[in-house]
Amino acid sequence: MDQHLLVIRADASSIKGMIDGLRDRGYTVVTISNFEMAVDPALAENFDLIIVEHSQNRIGALEICAELRQRNVETPLIVLADPDQAQHRVAIFKAGGDDYLLKPVDLDELQARIEALLVRSFRKREPELTSYEFAGVRVDFHRSELIRNASVIQLSERENRLLRYFVENRGKTISRSALLQRVWGYRFAPLTRTVDVHILRLRHKIEENPKDPRLIVTVPGFGYRFDG
Repeated sequence: MDQHLLVIRADASSIKGMIDGLRDRGYTVVTISNFEMAVDPALAENFDLIIVEHSQNRIGALEICAELRQRNVETPLIVLADPDQAQHRVAIFKAGGDDYLLKPVDLDELQARIEALLVRSFRKREPELTSYEFAGVRVDFHRSELIRNASVIQLSERENRLLRYFVENRGKTISRSALLQRVWGYRFAPLTRTVDVHILRLRHKIEENPKDPRLIVTVPGFGYRFDG
């Protein structure tokens, strides 16, 4: 299973068991509790599904759902709420929430709802990218190779996955931790230079001048952006 979930939590302890249970079942789970991060499209679009723990005092699921949908984020949203907050259910659906569960959450039911939303979301996605052309470069992702200046250049499996992820998210700034989670499959972002090393290698294969990159651009303090 390589499905990445973002959990926006209001209480560090109230859903810890649920988070641990999801990880035990093979999901990659990242948790945050900051509103500004929660409504950041660059972060949200790196996940297959988002779970929001609703709290009127700290994390308002209504505002998060509305803000993400207003920013054209289509990632499925599941809202968790206390029983005394059930009256917010209709408003949250209208704001863009896809599902709503009352706590305490039954893990089997939650997983069934997650899988149903992921299947629905997958059906809406575009077909898998097989090739792409940019700046005089043609990439064949099936063959893991690119053609540049009439020369065929082989890509390693990781370089191929990294470049395809950049192409699929062109124009978006992507953090190193997001790349480690989505391309390398880490559950947590370790302290490693592997992203920078692979990007350096990729730049040597696609850039006219790797020392002055114009296609894979470094965004200081955050990560990288693909402008091809």
